[in-house]
Amino acid sequence: MRLDGVGRRYGVRGPWVLREVQLEVPAGALLRIEGTNGSGKSTLLRLLAGIDRPSAGRITGRPRSAYVPERFPATLPFTAVDYLTHLGRIHGLTGPEAGRRGAEWLARFGAAAHARTPLAELSKGTSQKVAVAQALLAEPELLVLDEAWTGLDQGAREVLNRAVAERVADGGTVVFVDHDPQRLAGAADARYRVADGRLLPHEESGPMGDEAPAPGPRVVIEAQGAPGAPLPGEPERTPAGAPRLPGGTQVVPRPDGTTRLTVPAVHSDALLRALLTTRPPWHIRSVTSAGAGPGEGSGDDAPASAPASAPAPAPASPQASAHPSTPAATQASARPSAPAATQASASASASPSDSASAPDEAPLT
Repeated sequence: MRLDGVGRRYGVRGPWVLREVQLEVPAGALLRIEGTNGSGKSTLLRLLAGIDRPSAGRITGRPRSAYVPERFPATLPFTAVDYLTHLGRIHGLTGPEAGRRGAEWLARFGAAAHARTPLAELSKGTSQKVAVAQALLAEPELLVLDEAWTGLDQGAREVLNRAVAERVADGGTVVFVDHDPQRLAGAADARYRVADGRLLPHEESGPMGDEAPAPGPRVVIEAQGAPGAPLPGEPERTPAGAPRLPGGTQVVPRPDGTTRLTVPAVHSDALLRALLTTRPPWHIRSVTSAGAGPGEGSGDDAPASAPASAPAPAPASPQASAHPSTPAATQASARPSAPAATQASASASASPSDSASAPDEAPLT
């Protein structure tokens, strides 16, 4: 997707919230948007998700998108699972399939007990889990997250971290805003700042590995590829759509021909999957944990249970097998079967067609 000279204002004579935004949104990337309160970050995310249309400029190549808004409309007349089922049906799933996938995502976030609770009766934390689930069950090509971690307990935050890593590893793009500067630190492929209505590349943004390592547990994977085999996503050598390394992966070639890869623990499954499913696949020699940092505070709900471990992806050759000592928490797990819907949005669905500038309008509430 590409934004060319995009501007946005509310009202015919209203001030420009955004002006002359130029942005290329590549597939398989994690992008962080930063800026002060009121700078226009949320407006930019709404444009990316297709919730708003630009007042000036053009957006082309729009992918299937899903959006988690900063404020979830919890007063809608649905129970949690009925709301997810409703959105799933809007995006092409049968009612039973949409309900099943919605229930599975609620369970993954530790909110299964609230499946039949009306949205208006949910706590803030559980409402946020529903808001995130509606976007993830869409399995979008572009996932837009506006403060999506706010209100989640620690377990649910880890579930969302893993879901983001899975989306990116599978070729999707994730664009997010979060007030915590350490959120997914070291994982973003690029960072941008909104200031004075302009979108500017962050002075410290860059390709994966350029940011400071993320705090918390990390996993070290020693792998070996065929002679001359590229790492997943290596520039100029990997076909479009092929697996790629998660952002924040630190790569160190070793004299014995192996490669040492260090990654935040929340991205270890995605890294293993990328190594095992690239062509030719890499042989995993060992997987070990390295270091641990302080956790984050909890939200207002019971912690979400850790996602169930799924079988490792079948290797394409006898070489591509995980080391038997791999801890269960870091084994390469396949994506859960639950999320496979099309675009889902909390307040509106984005049109798959390109977006040109639209008449000025009042902000949505």
